[in-house]
Amino acid sequence: MVDYNYSILIAVFSIFASVAAIQLFYYLFFYLAVNGFKPNDKKTKVQPVSVIICARDEAQNLEKFLPAVLGQDYPDYEVIVVNDCSEDDSYEILGKFQGQYPHLKVSSIYKDPKFSHSKKFAQFIGIKAAKNEILLFTDADCKPESDKWLEVMSSHFDEKTAFVLGYGGYNMEKGLLNKYIRYDSMFIAMQYLGMAIRGIPYMGVGRNMAYRRSVFFSSGGYGTFNHLVSGDDDLFVNTNATRSNTCVEFRPGTHTRSVPYFRFNEWIRQKKRHLTTAPYYTFRDKLLLITEPVARVLFYSTFIILLSFTFLWPYVLAIFGLRLITQIIVFSLVRKKLNEPGILAYSLFFDIVSPVINGIIYLNNFRKSSGQNRWK
Repeated sequence: MVDYNYSILIAVFSIFASVAAIQLFYYLFFYLAVNGFKPNDKKTKVQPVSVIICARDEAQNLEKFLPAVLGQDYPDYEVIVVNDCSEDDSYEILGKFQGQYPHLKVSSIYKDPKFSHSKKFAQFIGIKAAKNEILLFTDADCKPESDKWLEVMSSHFDEKTAFVLGYGGYNMEKGLLNKYIRYDSMFIAMQYLGMAIRGIPYMGVGRNMAYRRSVFFSSGGYGTFNHLVSGDDDLFVNTNATRSNTCVEFRPGTHTRSVPYFRFNEWIRQKKRHLTTAPYYTFRDKLLLITEPVARVLFYSTFIILLSFTFLWPYVLAIFGLRLITQIIVFSLVRKKLNEPGILAYSLFFDIVSPVINGIIYLNNFRKSSGQNRWK
């Protein structure tokens, strides 16, 4: 019996050491790449840009944040706001801004009881209305962190570049939910920015992303993903972005900040919508994305088992400590890079609970619809 238990514990220790190695690989190869990345300061000629914003009942956010987009320090750009079936004061707010900013264009979609649609349709209307080749996307509740946002994001477009992936964070507010939302968005950014830097672009966020209009139409637009509520940003990148046609940009001043949710159920609804796209990623990307959280769950589970039996505990603690120190250092460096204060200490707890939360939401999506035609 003793030998049998020993063999089981050896197997558990082997799993523990293996998943710790996987975790270290992700942190040192993908996530740390965000901190060490040095963008090219290439000077491309000024190219006309179309900024596209889709808005549904966003009068308050448009009035508050749209001037930061309209006031960019850039000589040649238009801003297209797609006012999608709004029932608030959006029309009046946009009409007022049109009188002040001649480069603002408004495309309106009116309610039709016979026709319901998701955000993709509004996005398509904006792309069709754009007159320029370079399209830069953000949301109505987003604010660029500087008036150089448009200039720096568009500067990456040379003859090879089709996509530029930026960082979209959330405003810092009080409360644990806000800290978790900012942690979650930052961790996702560590993944998609780090993987893009390593030549594996798999997604972008519609709060801060740019691509070529010609790529959208030549690739068939949203194609086979038109029926999905989400995916206007990540699935389009997942299908069309490559090592050679994608750049990243996340220097200070190029970030956008969004209004966070203040209620847990509202954030859960948004998260459920976002996770509906995961099954449609390429097999390679699904494998890379599922491996890390599974390894993390196994890491903590086997650590508890081994420690409860005090089995090889000096080695167990040494491996745990190595992974913990690596996590803290990498997360701290990237946190500074992406300007996310106040979440480092909380990240140690969030690191444990986030794969559980995401797993529950992901599995729940298979049981029932997650808000059809709700794109916000």
